[in-house]
Amino acid sequence: MLLGACLAAAPAAAAGEVVRVTLPNGFTVLVRENPVAPVVAVSLMVRTGTRWERRETAGISNFLHAVMVKGTARHGGAELAEAIAALGGKLSATGDIDYSEIRASGLARFWRELLSLTAELALEPRLAPDEVGPERDWLLSRIQKRRDSAPARAFDELYTALYGPHPYALPVLGTRESLERLDHAALVAAYRAAYQPQRMILAVSGQVSAPEVLAEARRLFGGTPRGPGTPDPVLPAPAPAARRVPVQMPAQQTQILVAGLGPSLDDPDHAAVKVLSTVLGGGMAGRLFAELRDRRGLAYTATSYYDPVRGPAALVLYLGTAPENAVRAEAALREEVERIRREAVGPDELRRAKGYLLGRYAMDRRTNERQAWYLAFYEIEGVGQDYPERYRTAVEAVTADDVLRVARRYLAAPTTIVVGPR
Repeated sequence: MLLGACLAAAPAAAAGEVVRVTLPNGFTVLVRENPVAPVVAVSLMVRTGTRWERRETAGISNFLHAVMVKGTARHGGAELAEAIAALGGKLSATGDIDYSEIRASGLARFWRELLSLTAELALEPRLAPDEVGPERDWLLSRIQKRRDSAPARAFDELYTALYGPHPYALPVLGTRESLERLDHAALVAAYRAAYQPQRMILAVSGQVSAPEVLAEARRLFGGTPRGPGTPDPVLPAPAPAARRVPVQMPAQQTQILVAGLGPSLDDPDHAAVKVLSTVLGGGMAGRLFAELRDRRGLAYTATSYYDPVRGPAALVLYLGTAPENAVRAEAALREEVERIRREAVGPDELRRAKGYLLGRYAMDRRTNERQAWYLAFYEIEGVGQDYPERYRTAVEAVTADDVLRVARRYLAAPTTIVVGPR
């Protein structure tokens, strides 16, 4: 009778339409029916991540989720892996910057079992004390590998210099000092603070019935009592160091990064900066690739990054070059920065950048895994499920004057990191 009542109360959905329901305990469910392929994807996002960490707790969100996947109260790690494999699927858990995520996918006919295992991992993790030490050792080895990798080291150094006291300066993996300080009690406390229903978002995309998924989500998660709530921390403002930081280390290539702080995901300038980033580093037609790599042969890799986050984002221009070309490549990269800040882009270049940007965005949202991720991500960032259409409209409206304006604003005093041999 309860299941029937839930199904009757759940809204019907057309294919592709997103159904959103918030349960009485604050737990949010989003479902997108996609009848095209017989698969289903689940993304359970939690409001915990680097944004909520401090230097002494850096990496605790990722550490927690590395331990969580080792088993639940009902299944050990090997049993959990076997159960997921039997569904033709996969299950993982990670900590990130603005969120942490349990991600699962499998054959659509097993969607109930997949959702049940996701709920079991979220609500009944074993968090065994004897799993903490081995996972810490594994994470410490990953931190060392990042330090030994010139590209990874370059980005870590950049975010430290660019964000200063803001938590985005902290590496997602944490530091050797922070991980060695974190113990079993700290992980349990972090889990209890994070896994409260009002801090969780469940997104499901695939060949499923929205009313049935909503009823099952209510059964699995609706009985969890609402938590006391943890207020979001008041974050210090980033303190970008507009300077050049050389880092010497043995490497076959020199990594050159030039970056400035950009707008957040919901800022009116977001679309214009996305277009700016695409003009500079969007594929083989981007200025950095066409000019510095193809025409002048100064770089092996030439691209740009501008990933959406809730706080100030980083607009990063990146070159990987031979050490003997490093001085000329860095000077050429600075010339491109000055050119984009001095001259408006032409109509053909602007049209190409918009087409490339929106095409990549559409391609990235084709699969159920990415659809589930986007549903949960837009919800956790608070921008609304109509964001994709608003974003497309904003990108199409960007003018050459907009690109020039944001280039002058966000690349006015960039930070430069150079990592490589002397």
